[in-house]
Amino acid sequence: MKLKYTHRILFIIILVLSCFLSQAQTKSIQNPHALTYGNASEVGVSEERLARIDSMCLKAIKDGNLPGVVALVARNGKIIYHKAFGTADAKTQQTLKKDAIFRLASQSKAITATAVMMLWEEGRFKLDDPISKYIPEFKNPQVLDSVLADGTFTTKPAIREISIRHLLTHTSGIGYGVIDGDDRFKKIYKDAGIIDLFTTEKISIADNIKKLALLPLHHNPGDEFTYSESYDVLGYFIEIISGETFDAYLQTHIFEPLKMTNTAFYLPKSKEDRLVSVQTKKDGKWINYPTTFYDPNYPIKGARTFFSGGAGLSSTAEDYAKFLQMYLNNGELNGIRLLSRTTIEMIMSNQIGELWGKDPKEFYGLAFMVQSDKGEGLGGNGSSGTFSWGGYFNTQYFADPKEQTIGVLLKQTQNIKSDDTSWKFSILVGQSIDD
Repeated sequence: MKLKYTHRILFIIILVLSCFLSQAQTKSIQNPHALTYGNASEVGVSEERLARIDSMCLKAIKDGNLPGVVALVARNGKIIYHKAFGTADAKTQQTLKKDAIFRLASQSKAITATAVMMLWEEGRFKLDDPISKYIPEFKNPQVLDSVLADGTFTTKPAIREISIRHLLTHTSGIGYGVIDGDDRFKKIYKDAGIIDLFTTEKISIADNIKKLALLPLHHNPGDEFTYSESYDVLGYFIEIISGETFDAYLQTHIFEPLKMTNTAFYLPKSKEDRLVSVQTKKDGKWINYPTTFYDPNYPIKGARTFFSGGAGLSSTAEDYAKFLQMYLNNGELNGIRLLSRTTIEMIMSNQIGELWGKDPKEFYGLAFMVQSDKGEGLGGNGSSGTFSWGGYFNTQYFADPKEQTIGVLLKQTQNIKSDDTSWKFSILVGQSIDD
């Protein structure tokens, strides 16, 4: 009798564990697709034309427009171009290497959105659920009415609650504090002690978001597109829904399955020397960027407790290419499925209508800016359906589903105006196709 009882308990434990594991990433029934290195000619790309990327990078460094850059190009699941140019640090003049680690800043947002959609696929919530259902502090949001002479402000009730979809599409009305375009919000966020991007201070995203929830909005949720730290809200939301810390969830459910071994919020000692310094120009010379409203060395120092879903991750060009390849593979990589094809299609659909203007050359989905038919016709930014974004420290990426191409261009600069590699890169990748 006791033996039967023991077997029953073991069966229940196994069943519970099986249910838990089934709610994470799953094995793909499609043929496993990995991202590997290959030859350009094998995937219909001209080596001679790819060399124009070398010329672009070398000229940018020679002309003093950039201190260093890493560029990566992939097509049909093959990395066909991956090179580093210039230096990684103004003081040491250390040579930049291909496996250098860069602060991704807003390139973190697409990874956060992916985690949200993975949990959505498990049926944990509806995208149009009010965020206050999970973070009560957001109940009854207020819109800024006016700021008084003494610095206080008045508000009026928002006409609707903030939804998870609003957060994903930057239509929540939340602002971005110190980098906000509205000086009133800069002061309101500063006075409230809001962390906007990254920090070395000992603070959690839960503490930060609960304070943020009490502040006024730019506008009624859903009425306008306002770039914001809504993805930090989503980071805390992921913790609530998953029951895991945000960094642990990303590590277990995204980075490990995709073999993104160099992507994290904070770097271990063994990888600190691979972090590229943020640089700027002073008196015509490159210098390492000083501490301003943030410490640029946040990934390797400080409390290491703040996990910014909108701006906190650091990574390599190859790691980020793996993430993009998962999307080009309709949600799977290495035989592991993170998202379904149907969810990918929804993520890439226009989620905000004409909030970017009528007949725009691109639109916003649930994680990326997506190229429209009009944008394809204008040229220079890939085919219709190409998705892209960039980061605060001068990083960028794009992936073109039609041509099955990926481009990642990583730099670490601030307050420079002479860099033209950002717009040239996508053109040079496109012109290299020779099939």
